[in-house]
Amino acid sequence: MFSLLRVAIPLMALVASAAAETYPAKPIRIVVAYTPAGTTDILARAIGQKLTEAWGQPVIIDNRPGANGNIGTEYAAKSTPDGYTLLMTTAAPHGINPGLYRKLGFDAVKDFAGISLVATVPNVLVVNNTLPVKDVRELIAYLRANPGKLNFGSPGYGSTGHMSVELFMAMTGTKMAHIPYKGDAGVLADLMGGQIMLSLSNMPAYTPQIKAGRVRALAVSTAKRSPAAPEIPTMAEAGVPGYVTVAWFGLLAPAKTPRDIINKLSAETARILKMPDVYTRLADLGAEPVGSSAAEFDAHIKSEIVKWAKVIKDANVELQ
Repeated sequence: MFSLLRVAIPLMALVASAAAETYPAKPIRIVVAYTPAGTTDILARAIGQKLTEAWGQPVIIDNRPGANGNIGTEYAAKSTPDGYTLLMTTAAPHGINPGLYRKLGFDAVKDFAGISLVATVPNVLVVNNTLPVKDVRELIAYLRANPGKLNFGSPGYGSTGHMSVELFMAMTGTKMAHIPYKGDAGVLADLMGGQIMLSLSNMPAYTPQIKAGRVRALAVSTAKRSPAAPEIPTMAEAGVPGYVTVAWFGLLAPAKTPRDIINKLSAETARILKMPDVYTRLADLGAEPVGSSAAEFDAHIKSEIVKWAKVIKDANVELQ
């Protein structure tokens, strides 16, 4: 029996190595657990296009929105672990949701293998142009004078957009009504249309409309101003000292995907993110490309789950 194991283990390693050498031999699917045109979708398409160019196999973007990313994430978790189904994830399903939902159809750590942290992104506080406030201090005064009367939109219950507003309300002693959507595209459309008055969500999805003057940006959520819009102050500068939230996006595969394939995807993703046209495109939208190792991304997810569990507890956020 021992001799058979001694033969089988090297043989398995050779099979895995051979699979990586021929990978990819067919189209790759990247699941996006949100609607098209949002930041997750933008990043997935940017990576997918370059993977297609490099490897000659089509990369299909599969949008499966719903339940704050849980539907698409569960689908990816249960997919065959062969490297042909990947997931572009966010801080929601792999940071916030494990501490927010009593029951998930996936384990954010055990059911996935990290490939790469793709980008970090500021959240940007934007308001409808008709709202009679010009900066964050005026907004806080308005909210305190009109508690609960203003509504805000987010790309999903428990999303970084939702949690960022919950943190804002907790730190400023204000109150607003939450209207969740299935992605940033719906939030942005209703924000411009006046159905909602405020959002504090991922900057890349909002940058074109901010530059066009269709919505008004009041602050970014990060500790430093965004190079993509240096004229927008940080939340701390604008009147909420100590306020910081950062959204992030990364590429995952189902657990048990061959390690050689994971490493091949990780190296190629890092290479793509350093390409001048990709780096410039993402930076212009407000995203900071990263490109980490698989192990670094796995560690990042574990730390994010701990961090957001504390935010959820401190802000007293409960499931609705």
